[in-house]
Amino acid sequence: MPTVAPPWSYTLQLPHDARAPGIARATLRSVLAAHDLTGLTPTAELVAAELLANAHLHTAGPYALRLLGSEPGRLRVAVWDTDPRVPPGFAAGGAAPVGSDAESGRGLHLVQACAAAWGVSVLRELGASKGGKLLWAECQTGDLA
Repeated sequence: MPTVAPPWSYTLQLPHDARAPGIARATLRSVLAAHDLTGLTPTAELVAAELLANAHLHTAGPYALRLLGSEPGRLRVAVWDTDPRVPPGFAAGGAAPVGSDAESGRGLHLVQACAAAWGVSVLRELGASKGGKLLWAECQTGDLA
């Protein structure tokens, strides 16, 4: 009889430090290995790298990586930051087109192309909440797509 793994989550609080995204990616690899999800590592690491880079480059405060496993073979990668502004096009059906000579702006396109689902939640400051936003993307193993 197969067993069903209970949902799990990990949150890594990160300071606004240039080393934080690398530490977060190393943590992601460790968590996926511990949960026997190494097949998701390349996609999840790419998604996390893009979301973490956006938080680091476009905000001045701390940020956090959150990993949530709720179904076998599926992982939600989320990055919270203190800025409530949503990147252009992320919530409105897709990232805005980027010119062929642009030097940046392709990260969210990569996230959306690699993810089974993606979205954003704007968080209001209530009690202990720090507000800001949570960008997320779900990755799944190829045989479940």
